[in-house]
Formats: sequence, C-alpha cells, structure tokens
Amino acid sequence: MMDRPVKVVQFGTGKMAVYTMRYVYEKGGQIVGAIDINPDVIGKDIGEVMGCEAKGVKVTALADAEKMMIDTKPDIAIVTTMSLLSDIKDAFLLCAKLGINAISTCEEAFFPWNSNPELTKEIDELAKKTSCTITGSGYQDIYWGQLISSIAGSTQTIKKIKGSSSYNVEDYGIALAKAHGAGLDLDTFDKEIAAVDRISDEERQRVINSGEYLPSYMWNVNGWLCSKLGLTVTSQTQKCVPQTYKEDIVSSTLGTTVKAGDATGMSAVVTTNTKEGIVIESECIGKVYSKEDYDKNEWTVEGEPNTTIVVARPATVELTCGSVVNRIPDVINAKPRLFDNRKFWGVKL
Repeated sequence: MMDRPVKVVQFGTGKMAVYTMRYVYEKGGQIVGAIDINPDVIGKDIGEVMGCEAKGVKVTALADAEKMMIDTKPDIAIVTTMSLLSDIKDAFLLCAKLGINAISTCEEAFFPWNSNPELTKEIDELAKKTSCTITGSGYQDIYWGQLISSIAGSTQTIKKIKGSSSYNVEDYGIALAKAHGAGLDLDTFDKEIAAVDRISDEERQRVINSGEYLPSYMWNVNGWLCSKLGLTVTSQTQKCVPQTYKEDIVSSTLGTTVKAGDATGMSAVVTTNTKEGIVIESECIGKVYSKEDYDKNEWTVEGEPNTTIVVARPATVELTCGSVVNRIPDVINAKPRLFDNRKFWGVKL
C-alpha cells in the first residue's frame, strides 16, 4: 500500500503505450519517465504521444534510460515493445539491476520457463537479489489464463481444454505483424515460419535450451495453464499455418499491400499432452483483418460437464492494456506465499 501515487516508467511509446499511459493517469498513477529508440519521438512530451495536453515528461533515449530511472525512482516499469523475451531482455535486466518492478505485454513473458528457461532464470535470479518483481500480463492473463483455470476449477472431470482466439495484427505494431508472417508469400512463410516447427522433440528441446526458440503465444499459455492446474507436461508441439485472403488488403502497419493469396498472418495451434491424460489444444490467429473479420475468443473445457465460454468481439487492445495496468498493485505487493513463483518471477523476499 502507498500513501502517494504509483510512479511508473513507460518502456516503448508505440500503439499500446498510448493506452497504458492513459490508463495509469486515469487510475491515479504518475508517469515519471518514458523510453524509446525511435528518434522521431525522443525528446517529445508524452502528452504529444498520447494525443493530449503536455504532461511535463519527455521521452528519453534508451542510452539514457538508466540515469533517468535512477533519478526518478519509479515503483514499476511497463514494457510494451516486443513479443519475445530475448527482445525485451535489456529492459527487464535493467529493471532487475536497479531493483525496479516490471510488467510487460510481451506474450512470452507470461510464462517464459517453457520457451527460454536460461534467460528467464538469469532475470529471475537477478530480480531476487534486488528484491523486485518481473512478470508478463495482458490479454492472455485473463482471457487465455485465469478465466480458463476458473472454469476448470468448477469441472468434476476434465478430458480436454480447447481454445481459439483471433486478433488484428494491425493493432499492435510492425514487429508483431512480421512475427506472424504477415505480407510474406507462401513459400517464404513456409521457410521462415512454418519450417521452424518441423523438427523432432529432441531438437526442439535443444533449441529451447539454447534460447533460440520462437514460441507462438499459446506455447506459453499452455505451459501456464499446466502449471496453474498442477498438470505434468509429457509433450508439446506447435504448428503454424498461413492465413490468406481472396483480395488484396492494405496494411497501414506494414506500409504495404498484402496481395491476394499471400499470408495475411498465421494460425498457431499448440497441443500439449499431460501425464494426467488431459490434453490442451489452443489456437491463436493473428492476421491483417479483412472487412469481414473481428476479434474472437472461445474456450471449451470438455469433461463432466462440458463448458464453453465465448467472448464476443473483445476489445483485445484495451483489455490487454487494462490487464497490465490493473496488475500493477499485484506486482508491487507480490510475495511468494501469494503468487506462483513461476509466473511472478523474481518475487520479493
């Protein structure tokens, strides 16, 4: 608990940050600093980035981030930049070094132990030494995680958990769109995206241990669900399939037109088998939307009884950012006896 506004530093000032910074202010928090690598925004007032009045806080270059954070002494950093742990490791390691809590929309950070265990362990151990908490949150925290585990908690017998969720890559920036193969012709998609998963279980584990694996979002979600539900994973695979459309689609994020028949994005299906006999099959579909597309989220827990939950047309961007900002008190107050140490890694002692 605090008797003053929570002080926040924003890592990355792109599309998601516009929401997270506004939500921080609306919750009574205070943005004390912002960091970016884009020369077009460095030095600008964050109010200009947010599209509102000046806030008296300038965007700082990454090279000056450490000094700014030492000077401003934030309670927590929000990291809204990339989707892979390796891409945000410098931000996390800087926060851990300085003993500053951090929460990120990075999808892999939700449960990185099953996709990049060595880097996760490095950040975790450093965070423990400096008594801060590092974690990932966002849409998956509630709509692919907590909500599903709650349904499972009211089910007598579970045979299978099956989920599917779709989102528009246009809403999240160019890095995410490219990670989904948007704009690639099908041959290139097969070589750069799909071929990564046509490997043996042994080779996949070697790649994971090396820190070079490229998990789809559901890879980490399935791992989180198994940890949450006390399931023992015996095998896990993923398959990425290109999504196409019959007509050309203009992508403002990619700055190009995706030609008819080329990949607008991908569907990634992750299948997890467990020692307990429960199978988790989850799919995320990220693509440049056509005029007919909209966000969807549907999960079924099969067993006694069967239960299906559908979130119709979720505002995925807003729900992602709202989840992150609303999690801030949990992260600041995190203690081992309250939270799974595999999710809130580096929890305070």
